[in-house]
Amino acid sequence: MNETATAAQPTLGKLRNLNLAVGAVHAAQAVLILVIAKAAALPVVISYMTGPPGAGQYGGPDSLFDLRIDLAVVAFLALAAIDHFSVATWARGWYEKQVACGVNPARWLEYSVSASIMVVLIAMLSGIDQITALIALFGVNASMILFGLVMEQVNLRHEGIDWRPFIYGCIAGAVPWIAIAAQLVISSSKGANAPGFVYVIFVTLFLLFNTFAINMWLQYRGRGRWANPVFAERVYIWLSLIAKSALAWQVYFGALAGS
Repeated sequence: MNETATAAQPTLGKLRNLNLAVGAVHAAQAVLILVIAKAAALPVVISYMTGPPGAGQYGGPDSLFDLRIDLAVVAFLALAAIDHFSVATWARGWYEKQVACGVNPARWLEYSVSASIMVVLIAMLSGIDQITALIALFGVNASMILFGLVMEQVNLRHEGIDWRPFIYGCIAGAVPWIAIAAQLVISSSKGANAPGFVYVIFVTLFLLFNTFAINMWLQYRGRGRWANPVFAERVYIWLSLIAKSALAWQVYFGALAGS
């Protein structure tokens, strides 16, 4: 085990209780939303060409299905709960060994799905409803998350830091927010403003998503307590709880609260 891992060892045991507590909070919120939220859905549609490219002949938009936004909220909360409970119980030994070395594949795999569901939900609340766009936003956000895993893996036990995965991840991560911002700005210019809570969600989650990148930057720069990978892991856990809780309850009070 390298020196970093050895230095991290004294605080590894505290991660179990934190993961259990945070997992319980995520699970409780998922159950609560499932019980108290009214059913609400947004349509997912498709448009298609009915003539040669450039002829301006299009069909649709045709509705494909309705996405239950209450169940989408429950889904990303439940995924987080499963992740935290897993690394605190049956996968604890593997997890702590990985974290001590500055790597946590479980975190990135969960984020790649849960955070991408969150981005799709924010996009749909802003007015993006084409299935092709939603698939692309899910995919590019998942790619951004997985660049985080690559960042940890390529820099495992290396003397110098290879920042390329971090840079590429930041570029990929900017794409969904640019698309959502464009949707909100164009809609506003056409007099079709989204509800006020959607703008609050956009700003809040944009800032919170960026704190994950800041946490990684501080970790690999070795700034202060971030030189200990266990401390960085604890920050990731708290950031995940705050971001998911913020989105869940903003969506609830904006769109899911009973009349």
